[in-house]
Amino acid sequence: MVSLAPRPEPAAPSELVGAARRAVSQLLERLDAKLTGPPASSDQQPLVEEISRHFSAMKLSLYGEPDRPPDKQLALELAREILRTSLLDDLLPALPHLDFECRKDITQVFSNLLRKQIDGQHPAVLWLEARPATLEVLLRGYAQSAVALHYGAMLREAVRHERLARAILPSDDDGPFYALFDYIESPYFDVASDAFASLKDILTKHKALVASFLDTAYTPFFRRFMRLVTSENYVTRRQSVKLLGELLLDRSNFAIMTRFIACADNLKVIMTLLRDSSSSIQYEAFHVFKIFVANPHKEGRVLDVLLRNQERLIHFLRDFQNERPDEQFVEEKGFLIKEISSLARPAAAPLVPPPSNPPDGSARPAAAQR
Repeated sequence: MVSLAPRPEPAAPSELVGAARRAVSQLLERLDAKLTGPPASSDQQPLVEEISRHFSAMKLSLYGEPDRPPDKQLALELAREILRTSLLDDLLPALPHLDFECRKDITQVFSNLLRKQIDGQHPAVLWLEARPATLEVLLRGYAQSAVALHYGAMLREAVRHERLARAILPSDDDGPFYALFDYIESPYFDVASDAFASLKDILTKHKALVASFLDTAYTPFFRRFMRLVTSENYVTRRQSVKLLGELLLDRSNFAIMTRFIACADNLKVIMTLLRDSSSSIQYEAFHVFKIFVANPHKEGRVLDVLLRNQERLIHFLRDFQNERPDEQFVEEKGFLIKEISSLARPAAAPLVPPPSNPPDGSARPAAAQR
């Protein structure tokens, strides 16, 4: 039965945000400003419940209800008030101490703020861009398995915006971004999968930005990425070699692809994956291997590896996944067999004898002319 009682009027944004800030501040004080620790104790629980009520109300103001859309002006005022204060700065590190439903509400509020446009701009994006420490909280949130998926969802929402993806990508050989590679190796499947999803979004959403990053950070990036490609974990290995193929075959990354396939060690890794126990990994490795073979300007050591294994590769490819009913795959296999069969070392340049000295001795070395 539908209730005919009038709905309560939502609290003014300034009151709602102010009350939430006070509750978060008190919670942090009771936690001694620590970002990790045990679940909320009994003396903290009333504050946790209060914060949960406030963010449930914020979500309602921003998203509305199935039978009542949000008040656009009220939602705009609420967004401005949240960004004007330090609420999110304090709240995001405190996420592990809040209950599950509250974390969900905070994640939805965060996503709504980032998508909200005012006068053609995304003010929450500009706000977050100016706070690298807050972005780092999202990246390093994977270290806490209980809240990793909430931080991950907010991180992926952030990197939909190129400005924030640029702020996350490091300008040196280190940085919080590279912590993602460790989280992808997490023993917790859901954490590892979510961290990989975030890495993939960062590397594929903004092609020109990522091409520039990979060009300048080629060595530190691929040193870490190839460890994922050779991981002992099946899922990590499969996802990583598939993503590698996508990156190399993207036209934006042509310079990166050229550099990658000039390395004989990379070729050896991919050839090893062609014999992986998983047919799925073999198939993804095949799509990377064909780039090495199709390259008309093979680097000398790459050519050496292919020539040393020429006959074995031909026999291997003839029997490689013949059960796969894919015409394009069959054509590509045929092309590779033909290319590998035609490989040969470049002919040595003929020796040219040195010119003889003219009879008058005018070409004698300077040291002999006295």
